[in-house]
Amino acid sequence: MRKVSALLLASERRAISGLAGLYASRMLGLFMVLPVLALYADTLTGSTPLLIGVALGVYGLTQAILQIPFGLWSDRIGRKPVIAFGLVLFALGSMVAASADSIGAMIAGRALQGSGAVAAAIMALLADQTREQVRTAAMATIGLSIGVAFALAMVIGPWLAAWAGLAGVFWFTVLLTLLGLLVLWQWVPPAPRRQRHRDVSMDRRQLKSVMARPDLWRLDTSIFALHFVLMAIFVAVPYRLLEAGISAAHHGLAYLAIMGLSFVAMLPLMIVAEKRQRIARLCVLAIGAIAVSLAGLGLPVSEGYWLFVWLFIFFTGFNLLEATLPSLLSKLAPAGAKGTAMGVYSTSQFLGAFLGGTLGGVLASYGGLDAVFLGCALLATLWWAAMLKMPSPPPLTSEVVALDDTEADTMDVLLERLANVAGVEDVLVVPEERLAYLKVNRQQLDQTALAKLVTPLKP
Repeated sequence: MRKVSALLLASERRAISGLAGLYASRMLGLFMVLPVLALYADTLTGSTPLLIGVALGVYGLTQAILQIPFGLWSDRIGRKPVIAFGLVLFALGSMVAASADSIGAMIAGRALQGSGAVAAAIMALLADQTREQVRTAAMATIGLSIGVAFALAMVIGPWLAAWAGLAGVFWFTVLLTLLGLLVLWQWVPPAPRRQRHRDVSMDRRQLKSVMARPDLWRLDTSIFALHFVLMAIFVAVPYRLLEAGISAAHHGLAYLAIMGLSFVAMLPLMIVAEKRQRIARLCVLAIGAIAVSLAGLGLPVSEGYWLFVWLFIFFTGFNLLEATLPSLLSKLAPAGAKGTAMGVYSTSQFLGAFLGGTLGGVLASYGGLDAVFLGCALLATLWWAAMLKMPSPPPLTSEVVALDDTEADTMDVLLERLANVAGVEDVLVVPEERLAYLKVNRQQLDQTALAKLVTPLKP
């Protein structure tokens, strides 16, 4: 085995910055529609609350169906061509939505946007471009970019729609996508290799074992429910802000204040929970807060300043879960199966977005705005009850160690030696990849014993 410096190479810095920006700009284009579509789609022919909900969430359906095929396709023909094709589809979908004069055309455009399902291919290209020692930090940068994109979208979307209309939001998305294509081909370096990465890519051989684990199912259910309620309530939240006397042009300022305060509130909670190993309890608390806030939004007490109180509570809980659920997944996923676990997790997220938008439209059509919030509150209460007994995960982290050209018959010896190191909880050695995937308990890890294995094993 070998150790390599964890300092970023110039090519790695370019790959991380370029791909994180590309991922964030794509998510920004998807999220900007969230706070404005319900308000501005009323002018489209055939528009109803149900169909507006479908338009909000339909991108999740095509994302869920196509993200795994796109990832597998990139393994075969190359990352950049697949990513470029997906971005072209995304741009075409944005153009269709920008030109739509009916709700049917809007739904078609949003579905076409979602068909550019390049998230897995982007992550795989980032893995190709980075060494194992810096890959975790690289992936964390992508995760951070998504959070920033969501916060910016809540602010930029309403401002852009007030200035240029709903079509302007989609044309701005087209511009972002064209810039993304330029970044992909001119800034992101060519990948030195192309292979499957078990910490990033889906492995169908591991799918059954991953899906059979109750602890991972809890996380899949959580991200499903989280994005379900997010999409559902944005059928109604913009109208609540109008009722509170805030014009559509100023919704961005309202979201800016709410999101900013929620980020400030969540940071100390996350730090304390991580330090005291209470992440699971924090998740249950956040789910409970979401359930209470949704109930509050559906009752008469949501009037006046209480509307902003409930929205602040909701987004604090949302941001906490959006940040902690992937961390829990990383801790709980078996060694070498993180990519597969993340594939199931992401599919659950996209399905939640689709069904949430659709059901939110149904509830708004037949029960009004209050029914949307109260229906989501009921779902969140069931979700909270299902998560109550979730055990706190052990303080495990993932490690990927590169192997030298070790003979195949020494792999079993290597596996046994790694497994016997104190603090190493799980090991997977993959000879064809020349990698060892470890799950380690940092508090118990015998660093000296592990360091002794950093020399090639002799047969």
